[in-house]
Amino acid sequence: MKASVEPVKVNILDKEYLIACPEDEKAELMKSAAYLNRRMKEVRDSGKVVGADRIAVMVALNITHELLQAGENADDITRLVEDRIEAMNRRLAGALAEGGNTPSG
Repeated sequence: MKASVEPVKVNILDKEYLIACPEDEKAELMKSAAYLNRRMKEVRDSGKVVGADRIAVMVALNITHELLQAGENADDITRLVEDRIEAMNRRLAGALAEGGNTPSG
């Protein structure tokens, strides 16, 4: 069964937007909108960027950069874990091979 899609009001930089959103994703939309609003206010309040369009682009670039960095970090962590698992498998295989050569008693 498909979730019903309802318009949801979000406020970003003191402007209200109606966003079509499945009911079961409303909480995540609200959380995302609050995060975006906070980040855009930070840029606006810094005084270095003027205009909602420019602020939105700056924040979008910053969030995209953070997302890409997080993905790269996740890839690094995945490689590290895979390397450690591989090393553990080699040690386990070696230990099992040695254990097979000793008489049980």
